[in-house]
Amino acid sequence: MQTEAGPSVTLAGRRVKVRMDGSSEVTPEVPTGGRAGVSSEPTETSQDGRTARETAVLPKQADWTGAEEYPDIGACPESGDRLATAKEKEGAQEDAAADAPLGVLWSPSGMGTPGTLPSTWAGKQDTATSRTAPGEGTAGTSCLEGAGPPGPPPALPEPKGGISNPCSGCEEQETQQRSREDDWHDGSASLLWAARPGMLFQEDKQTRLHPLSLSWVLGYNSSLAVHSLMDGEDRVLLYVSSHTAVIHDMLGNRQYHLQGHTNVISCLCVSEDRRWVATADRGPDALIIVWDSFSGIPVRTIFHSHPEDGVSAIAISQNTKYLATVSAGTVQRVCVWKWTLPTEKPMCSTELRPEFGHQDYVIFNPQNPNEFVSNSKTQVIFYLWGDAGLQYSAPLLSNQTFKSVVGHFSQSVFHFNNSQALTGTSAGKLVVWDTVSPCTPSKELQVKPHSVKATKLVPMQKDSLTVLMVFESCIVTGDVKGQVKFYDGQLQLLACYSHSKVGPIQSISFSKTPLDPPGASPACPTSCTGSSQPFVARNFILSTSDATVLHVATDRANFEKVMEEAKKAVNAVACHPRQALVAVGSHCGLLKLWDYQQTKYLVSRIFPEAGIQCLSYDPEGYFLAAGFTDGSVYILDAISLQSSCKEFKFSHGPVTHIGFSHDSEYLATADEKYSVTVYKRVLRNGSRCWEHLAGLHSHYKPIRSILFGVQLDGNEPRLLSLGEDRQLVEYDLNTSSKDHLVVLHRDRIEQVAVPLCLAWYPQLSTESFILTANNCYKMKLYNTTTKMCRKTLLGPTYGSPLEKIQILPTTNATDPQKCYLAYVTKDKVGLQILPVDGNPHKSSAFICHPDGVSDLATSYDGRYIFTVGGSDCTVMKWEVNLNALDAAASLGGEDLIPFYDLLDGGKEGEFFRELEDYFYYAQLCSHGIDTLETRQVSTHIPLEEIPSVMRAMGFYPSEEKIEEMINEVKFSKYVDTGEQVTKINLGDFIKLYINHRPAFGLSMKKIQRAFQVLGYDNENGDKVIDRGDLLLLLQCRGEHMTEDELAWCLTTLLGKHPGEGGSDPDTYDPSGAAALTEEEIPAEITAEIFAADILGLPVAEPEKNRKKR
Repeated sequence: MQTEAGPSVTLAGRRVKVRMDGSSEVTPEVPTGGRAGVSSEPTETSQDGRTARETAVLPKQADWTGAEEYPDIGACPESGDRLATAKEKEGAQEDAAADAPLGVLWSPSGMGTPGTLPSTWAGKQDTATSRTAPGEGTAGTSCLEGAGPPGPPPALPEPKGGISNPCSGCEEQETQQRSREDDWHDGSASLLWAARPGMLFQEDKQTRLHPLSLSWVLGYNSSLAVHSLMDGEDRVLLYVSSHTAVIHDMLGNRQYHLQGHTNVISCLCVSEDRRWVATADRGPDALIIVWDSFSGIPVRTIFHSHPEDGVSAIAISQNTKYLATVSAGTVQRVCVWKWTLPTEKPMCSTELRPEFGHQDYVIFNPQNPNEFVSNSKTQVIFYLWGDAGLQYSAPLLSNQTFKSVVGHFSQSVFHFNNSQALTGTSAGKLVVWDTVSPCTPSKELQVKPHSVKATKLVPMQKDSLTVLMVFESCIVTGDVKGQVKFYDGQLQLLACYSHSKVGPIQSISFSKTPLDPPGASPACPTSCTGSSQPFVARNFILSTSDATVLHVATDRANFEKVMEEAKKAVNAVACHPRQALVAVGSHCGLLKLWDYQQTKYLVSRIFPEAGIQCLSYDPEGYFLAAGFTDGSVYILDAISLQSSCKEFKFSHGPVTHIGFSHDSEYLATADEKYSVTVYKRVLRNGSRCWEHLAGLHSHYKPIRSILFGVQLDGNEPRLLSLGEDRQLVEYDLNTSSKDHLVVLHRDRIEQVAVPLCLAWYPQLSTESFILTANNCYKMKLYNTTTKMCRKTLLGPTYGSPLEKIQILPTTNATDPQKCYLAYVTKDKVGLQILPVDGNPHKSSAFICHPDGVSDLATSYDGRYIFTVGGSDCTVMKWEVNLNALDAAASLGGEDLIPFYDLLDGGKEGEFFRELEDYFYYAQLCSHGIDTLETRQVSTHIPLEEIPSVMRAMGFYPSEEKIEEMINEVKFSKYVDTGEQVTKINLGDFIKLYINHRPAFGLSMKKIQRAFQVLGYDNENGDKVIDRGDLLLLLQCRGEHMTEDELAWCLTTLLGKHPGEGGSDPDTYDPSGAAALTEEEIPAEITAEIFAADILGLPVAEPEKNRKKR
């Protein structure tokens, strides 16, 4: 243990050296693929029909058995005794206040007493409106909703958002029923009521029921509070990591994850007894979830609490019955909830004016649950709720009020033994708020629900106050210098804890009240007024804004660092190819190496010059390469993280991708300036070292992937890069020389879609493939030599396309052909069974980082997947259960059953019957409609009929897409048999149709987007395209149409086709088509006219009205 010279603690005028011990760091669905086929927007659906929001549910939900007998669930048993004691103390404290140096802090009692109201509020609780007295500020009110005595809550709904097994609903209903009928009537307690402190980690590890299960979380949200749930031998912390609340046993090195949110958790609060935890989030489908920290069970979920933007602040009352929430919208809404009631409506609510600023902090009055206070940086608001609804007062305070700089507000609290409230500011001052007690009551004051004003501005220090709280009989502050100060009720300093290496304090959390042995003195004296008793505070947990958590032992004045994480975005992760090691890099320059089997930190290194953007191990596991935001590249020792050579800086922008060749002889990088740079390992002066080979500006849009491979006819490495410019570039490493990188092939692999990721497809057949995924939810297989598209397949459709893919390493010796693909979308991580065939039941995905996934890595044995969340500063370790994925795929059906389900109406629907009719009609056409010869009955159609049937089914592929479809079928058996396929049966046609059609159909938004790009604003403000420009674009851009083809198409679409059987544009006479076009098509074409009048597509009523306008 090392002793630092700088830190100190001030106790009653004495300075004591503080030790900083840094030696003990402890760190803590399957979609239908467009089931309807032509849906307008992507929908996320799991195998059992649940939405994606329902794929984030904790497997078990609270059993509220016995709620009838205990309607006020969550009430602390000791609360009544404490409140009675507070009343008794109040009189003595008021008597002592007469001689207090800061007498202004003491005012008549009543405001903080439970069950009573201040004299200025008496008899005015039925006020429906409020007015503002001159110079007093503003006030507001709203109607009460759902007030009254609580009824017995029934079993509460399961919170949605984490992953649940398909049978969880049935199991829960059965469990609750058994609990009601057996457990409760027999007098035994349910799991919730039987829960006790410390039992959370005593249960045996449950069987993993899902393909991916969250196993460990590294990092946390340093802008939210860290709470101490237990201390002493069981040091347990609660903090937020992305959309998960983590209960972390620091000494036991165990974690329990409270999963239920689909968005990043924006705020949390903990009850006084540390049992009940309330979490809330922002974004679509925002939730409020109340958890039992003893058992980890979600006991209450509130849906649609603030549907616009979610929740920005939350607080729980001292008696644990009520929650106060503040919405995150521009017009904020404040609500009070009795969370033990089953209703989805708040007891009362009100809206705040935008000029009050963004209220981001709220806290109840510990003495009275009917009062609470919130604040923004510029406005403090006091609330009172009851039978008259929720009323508030927003007193004015400016620099002119006390002729002194106030600063921005940080946090507010209620005084522990009088009617005052305090607010900390960035100027190091405390604002003292008090009720107004005029000698002569006026009519205006009779109408006001409550009149509060700033009575004093107390300078405390020069440094900004970031934390303000009341603990027992002390007022506690934390500041930007890392100091924690204790004051008595008269703001006299009692103690100061500080350390030179502690950053700005974000939160302070004290340990739970210890059980004092008989005859022992209390941990903290009841009066902190500088009496003869020495001041003794409980141990507490500090969290700082630079992502450090410390445990402070007040008796030894010891600061112990228990967690230090990245304080900026974490964008890079890489797994060692042969050991259970994972490297994590962040934008703050911190590189950490973890043993993910033992979940312990091994070594770290800080690069102060720039942030780490990407990481990669070489296949042998000797080197770790890191790409930085300033374009530099470091090659480090894989274990010690020391530099193997001097850093390189040949990239002109941040390095986005980095990778080694299979023989560790080459290293390649890609940067934001669309360049690829190659480094080579050479022999120099008898030793091996790295040198820069060459670089090339090979793309004109962002590079999405770089990939090393092996030549098919040898062991030489090959290098490819894929960009958003749709170019797949292969480089010739053999002929490349110093400063000259040679391009071997450059292929455009997409016509419209944008490719997003690239991987080598496992050798599951004779032919070798490259696998890509694009932004249209399609996966494509390309021949590794010819780069010809060999197959197009429907990929996972979980709200966003695949962003990154990796083949999961497998150790399955019994079935080496069984392979799996790991992938991430914008916010999810998933697994896909290979070979890919478009079957949606062969993939599964889970929400991992709602604000975006930056990277993924797979362990060398394929047992774990790691994801990093960029701005959420977290790394998540997911345990893989391939048996669960295989079981889900089996339950989805075999052969064509999964594909029938993707058709509108399924196999028994009208759509399928139409498809059969068109398919057999194509058979007739292939033999000739008018023939009198005996027809040969067949179950196949020629490949030439594929485009006609596709178009008849509403899918209009381009000429290039038609060629890809025909080639896909034609050469499907060529490598194995050497013969071409010339016909296709109905089953294969259905697979071809589902895999090639747009995943979500053609939406009106896409047509409108095209008109936004190609059109101009007319006199009415509509986006239009000139008729002549449209005809010119169709003939000159994209796949060019000849004049005859264009005339034939337009006259056919407009229903003005002359002649008999004019189904072939080659035999069509275009004379008169120009006049017909001018007559039927307006001079200015809107998106609605184009869709409805020209293409003949059904348009929704709002769009039709817009067209008429």
